[in-house]
Amino acid sequence: MNIYVGNLSYEVTEEELRQEFTAFGEVTSVSIITDKYTGRPRGFGFVEMPTSSEAKAAIAGLNGKTLKDRTLNVSEARPRSDSRDNWSSGGRRGGGFGGGRERRY
Repeated sequence: MNIYVGNLSYEVTEEELRQEFTAFGEVTSVSIITDKYTGRPRGFGFVEMPTSSEAKAAIAGLNGKTLKDRTLNVSEARPRSDSRDNWSSGGRRGGGFGGGRERRY
């Protein structure tokens, strides 16, 4: 099960996050998301746990816990929805002024 961890301190390492979750079971992977231009952490990450029951126990146990002076937001990760897909698949049509007709110039 993939778990979202938000409101992370910029000083938290992946190893420290792994240790927090290992108390609830096996951890498959840990990933703290970084800015692609600066390389600095963005304040959130993901933890993968193979067992749903262990993952749910970790969510219940760690949500609201303080780690390095920050209160963690821990929940089941939602599937990623790429908003750019909406633009490339014609999602722009029909909005704004003028209704849903396509213009032909």
